[in-house]
Amino acid sequence: MKMNPETEIIESLAKIILVAARTAPKGKGIDDIVTFIPDDSEKAELTNKMEELSEIKGLKFLIRDAKNVRDADAIVLIGLKSSGASGLDCGACGFGTCKEMLETRKVKKEFTGPHCMIKYMDLGIAVGCAAAKAKDLCVDNRVLYTAGAAACYFDIVDADVAMGLPLSVKGKNIFFDRPSTR
Repeated sequence: MKMNPETEIIESLAKIILVAARTAPKGKGIDDIVTFIPDDSEKAELTNKMEELSEIKGLKFLIRDAKNVRDADAIVLIGLKSSGASGLDCGACGFGTCKEMLETRKVKKEFTGPHCMIKYMDLGIAVGCAAAKAKDLCVDNRVLYTAGAAACYFDIVDADVAMGLPLSVKGKNIFFDRPSTR
């Protein structure tokens, strides 16, 4: 008899959660979403880089979030690797035309941009679908800007923008009742 066998399935559940991100609706049917499941050593590197980014940016909540990622059973990273613009000239990116936005020199901080707002919405929908699927599977999770920011800032993932979704299968949700930081 196996004791606590549910802890052995987290990687399979993570892959199912990423299916939800992959199949989420995309603007104009163009899929610029990239997904990643860091192994244990990559997850440890990510948490160290989150702490390093906390020092660089002066944002203490990155340390709290790094602890959450460290304590999580797994983490998935969902990102955007933009291939262009929607061609709608909607102005949501802050430029008059898609052509103007595409010709603008990209800035890289935590994330690289600007990008088409439709692409950013695609990322948000994909992350939301992943979080919803995790909930449906009874896997505790929390969307973390900080994990994605560190992954992009330190080139751990090949994405322009990313969000992290740490996953936990424990008796209590480790992402709830977290100490507040400023």
